[in-house]
Amino acid sequence: SHSYHPAAITTLLLSILISLCWASHAALGSRARVASRAVSHRRFLMAEAAAAASPTPDAAGEDTLVQFIILRRDLLKTMEWPVGSVVAQACHASLAVIWENRADASVAAYLSPENIASMHKVTKEVKGEPQLLTLAEKLRAEGVVHKLWVEQPENIPTAIALKPYPRSEVAPLLKKYQLFR
Repeated sequence: SHSYHPAAITTLLLSILISLCWASHAALGSRARVASRAVSHRRFLMAEAAAAASPTPDAAGEDTLVQFIILRRDLLKTMEWPVGSVVAQACHASLAVIWENRADASVAAYLSPENIASMHKVTKEVKGEPQLLTLAEKLRAEGVVHKLWVEQPENIPTAIALKPYPRSEVAPLLKKYQLFR
């Protein structure tokens, strides 16, 4: 069993947040790269969809640890939030559930030096707040550890992040939800 110093975990989580925020900032870059990025994004989504659909062990026979994040689609479409703000909601939920469960063996393995450069995340969507709250209740009833992120001071539920789980344990519960696009 590994023991991690809280300051090291905090530094690691902050570096993950900075990386995610930098990636969202870079995604808003020049229009000249949009077509190229769209093709790459479609390839990425196809690979992510295949990975999300398969709750089977990987080639090495291991059940991959994955963190599922679920966002509200209406934040972009109906409420017209900026893309960066919606990405931030996913970041908040992800970091919060990781921090709240930092002593969990799966979380420690997910953040271990051997795995940190190859974390697996799948981002899915729900239509709006009622569907997000229904999913949160379903996860609670199933005993799935998660964080329902509520943006303050507006008190708006925006995202759910599950702690990292072996894919086969949680993928079936989230099968009906589409990938966030």
